[in-house]
Amino acid sequence: MALLNQETGKMYHIDVAPGEIGRYVLLPGDPFRTDLIASYFDDAKLVAHHREHKTWTGTLNGVKVSVTSTGMGCPSTAIAMEELIACGADTFIRVGTAGKVADRAFDPTLDGVINTAAVRDEGTTIHYIPIEYPAVADRHVVAALADAAEKLGYNFIEGITQSKDSFYGQHEPFNMPNQKRLEERWEAWRRGNVLTSEMESAAIFVISSIRGCRASSIMAYTEMTKSVEVAVEALRILIEKDREK
Repeated sequence: MALLNQETGKMYHIDVAPGEIGRYVLLPGDPFRTDLIASYFDDAKLVAHHREHKTWTGTLNGVKVSVTSTGMGCPSTAIAMEELIACGADTFIRVGTAGKVADRAFDPTLDGVINTAAVRDEGTTIHYIPIEYPAVADRHVVAALADAAEKLGYNFIEGITQSKDSFYGQHEPFNMPNQKRLEERWEAWRRGNVLTSEMESAAIFVISSIRGCRASSIMAYTEMTKSVEVAVEALRILIEKDREK
């Protein structure tokens, strides 16, 4: 069970109490991006902003939804995930930016990538489960994102992302004593058709799978408006499909 502050009745890190969020949560890294995402909700209200975790809650199609920032990297993302799940969330979409890896990711017509799985090239998830356990997205969330992108006329392809711990290990490997290993592994990801590189999806996928939740992520290369629009539309799709069950 995630840590609950007995004095406030709220989660220790995200400062949110059970009942203050919806089961559907969008997960940007940057706290300031939550403001943009919340503007797509109906009746959005700021719930909390503690450390790197900023949370808004509103509605879509009459159902409560939320957005919470994770901060950068898997450690803070894992904390946010655990506390959100403890508050009742079970469906997650990471909305972020990523670097291009495989050759096909450099197609100039692409708006970004919908992630189906993640390379666990980070240290957080090995504290949960051995490395052989896959970091995979939920097929229903992936399908909702793909359907939303098609409906909006945007060009997002599906594929694998690499989740890493070091931003500068990617961008300045020549400055690292471990340069050779970093460059060899990057080439392996490129040849293995890993489309993008970012820092959070592996934790989101692994924790979601372990806790019986659903998750995927959608990555833009630069400007995030299209990926936010797709993620919001995907939530609408999931809400309606869940109503039919």
